[in-house]
Amino acid sequence: MAKADIKSMTLAELQQFLAEQGEPKFRAKQLFSWLHEKQVDTFAEMTNLSQKLRQSLSEQAKIGGVEMVERFVSKEDGTRKYLFALENGSIIESVLMRYEYGNTVCVSTQAGCRMGCRFCASTLDGVERSLTAAEMLAQVYTIQKDLGAHISGVVLMGSGEPLDNYDQVLRFLHLINDENGQNMGQRHITLSTCGLVEKMYALSEENLQITLAVSLHAPNDAIRKQIMPVAKAYPMEQLLRTCADYVAHTKRRITFEYAMMQGINDSDACARELAERLQGMLCHVNLIPMNPVKEREYTKSSKERVARFAHILQQHGIETTVRRRLGSDIDAACGQLRRRYMQK
Repeated sequence: MAKADIKSMTLAELQQFLAEQGEPKFRAKQLFSWLHEKQVDTFAEMTNLSQKLRQSLSEQAKIGGVEMVERFVSKEDGTRKYLFALENGSIIESVLMRYEYGNTVCVSTQAGCRMGCRFCASTLDGVERSLTAAEMLAQVYTIQKDLGAHISGVVLMGSGEPLDNYDQVLRFLHLINDENGQNMGQRHITLSTCGLVEKMYALSEENLQITLAVSLHAPNDAIRKQIMPVAKAYPMEQLLRTCADYVAHTKRRITFEYAMMQGINDSDACARELAERLQGMLCHVNLIPMNPVKEREYTKSSKERVARFAHILQQHGIETTVRRRLGSDIDAACGQLRRRYMQK
């Protein structure tokens, strides 16, 4: 019989789980605190629980987690890249990004990815499996302990498509936001999607205060279909209409991610077409100088071309920033280290 994954449980679910063992309600809050505030990895450390209860928990439940395999630290900017092993041996990556305003962790939601974006290393071998909420939380908690400093933000932009693992990702969001645990503000959380329309509508109904980032990477369907298979299922007109509906429902600004690829999507004409499509929407464009992936044929745009592209968007009233490249000396782009490790 499989052990219960208690780190993925909400406080109410823990109360029910312990009630079935004849334990009082307040025990659940103690257990939740050990898991998500003190972030312990064993039942033996839960010293305000009786020995009998700790023994019972160890027999019936598990504390889902990840095991650190390797850690790389950038000499350029202090970015840290982690390789973690899951319970079944699958390998995932997480990245710690250090900013003046705090520490942010880029979390993987799946081992691999099935979306097939042509410029991304994460999709090269498809998806192995989706992660549990506990495994997503463990990435944050393990890095926080390794760093010895508070993690104040999370971006769900590691390997995997978060909305392809909708239920566990939603569970993760509620757990990391819980005031009895990590208590991370929703406005410090960004979820990135390649544009799964039905799941975007479902997410809007949750009325969360997170930032939704949509991987657009093209100004039209012709280019987008070349580099993103998902565009064949969801044409740009449908996707942008969904984005507008999301903004109207949640009152939250959307971020559009745009990886700059030389000769593919970085022309002046592309910038003008993109600006026209986004006109009037509460949004922000984040231009990404692409980290090169050796298995892919795409190359990054020049600094001058990125600057020109940004200038055109701004001239048209589109709020635009250029993402600072972090950890380029340690292969910090999604999927690169994982793939290199698996090929050893």
